[in-house]
Amino acid sequence: MNMNPSNAPANGSPAGSTMCGSSARTPNGGILKPGGLPLLRLPVFLICYIYLTIPIQQVTSQETSLAANCRRVYAHAHDYHINSISNNSDGETFISADDLRINLWNLEISNQSFNIVDVKPTNMEDLTEVITSAEFHPSHCNTLAYSSSKGSIRLVDLRQSALCDTHSKLFEQHEAPGSRSFFTEIIASISDIKFSMDGRHILSRDYMTLKLWDVNMDSGPVATFQVHEYLRPKLCDLYENDSIFDKFECCQSGDGLRVATGSYSNIFRVFNCGAGGSEVTTLEATRNPTRRQIQNPARPARSLGSLTRVVRRGPENTGIDANGNSYDLSTKLLHLAWHPSENLIACAAANSLYMYYA
Repeated sequence: MNMNPSNAPANGSPAGSTMCGSSARTPNGGILKPGGLPLLRLPVFLICYIYLTIPIQQVTSQETSLAANCRRVYAHAHDYHINSISNNSDGETFISADDLRINLWNLEISNQSFNIVDVKPTNMEDLTEVITSAEFHPSHCNTLAYSSSKGSIRLVDLRQSALCDTHSKLFEQHEAPGSRSFFTEIIASISDIKFSMDGRHILSRDYMTLKLWDVNMDSGPVATFQVHEYLRPKLCDLYENDSIFDKFECCQSGDGLRVATGSYSNIFRVFNCGAGGSEVTTLEATRNPTRRQIQNPARPARSLGSLTRVVRRGPENTGIDANGNSYDLSTKLLHLAWHPSENLIACAAANSLYMYYA
């Protein structure tokens, strides 16, 4: 019997084993199962998912949002509008002043205060002056000063008595003989006082001038700076439109070398405290100094200092000052403050706050 060598069993395997119990390979690499149907060997693909950790930078806002929360209410201690608040250097007490009284408070006690100054007469018809401003000494916790509508400044020592009816020092400038007029007492009324950082000087502001006082010399101011002298010929008009009763604040630099105060047309003036007291600069509080916006702000609430006069309303007007510059009585810069250590001034004009740094 002729046999094809290619069909002979390999490695000694019997010839019938290719059809029984095992699989045969096809020429193309497939597998022939018993039953005659070939199976294909398919390539296997592995799908891998690679997870990459990508750091995401979290964007946070660095802007600080400030919100004022009322912690305490110190109520029912004043019958008239409060014109001054001043913290004491002891860090525990402060004073509040209205037209007739100055009260001493403890920061932790809101339902009780002590009346330390009372200028209210028994008969209100005998009232001749009111309190206009008050401030504690920057380093002596027992000393405070307050000003009056008659142009005087009183220095008070709290160690003398519980009710400071008497003052330890009185600062006032006597008027020249024959110079008194209907407007003398009105323009002499002090609207604001400030101690210097070292406590050696007191800065006061009346309607016409800015004065610097030495606490050790009560004979008169050591320097006087003219602010509204160009308005003296217009005092009648200023009285008719109530501008003569405007209350301008004042401030002094931390080094004590310069003083500043506000004026009309939204300007403030800076003076040198050195010899001669010359004016250093005049700046206008506005975003665009070349453009002037005329506004009619709401009239402030009246205090006792303005109740005894007859009110005569007149039109708001503009004019020209001594330097030939125009001024506007309807725009005024009343509030300003100097940073205690930096050469920085903050001032408020209308509804805007401006800060100037030199």
